[in-house]
Amino acid sequence: MFFVYAISSSTRKYIYVGLTSDLDERIHRHNSGYEKTTKPYSPFDLIYVKQFETRIEARQYEKYLKSTSGKRFLYSLL
Repeated sequence: MFFVYAISSSTRKYIYVGLTSDLDERIHRHNSGYEKTTKPYSPFDLIYVKQFETRIEARQYEKYLKSTSGKRFLYSLL
């Protein structure tokens, strides 16, 4: 199983989209400051998750969420 997820910074206007096979560990890493890309924006709230059977499907959906229309969809959830 693969998960495409979106997290939103609790302190700034920032949404990060990622892909993982271990969602709980990945969210923990973001909130603990282990990830260089998201460290300045922590802490985070999980705002969206979708599960996929294959990494290829998950990667395609991740690319969509990172697009302008995908980001627009994610900001509409806030």
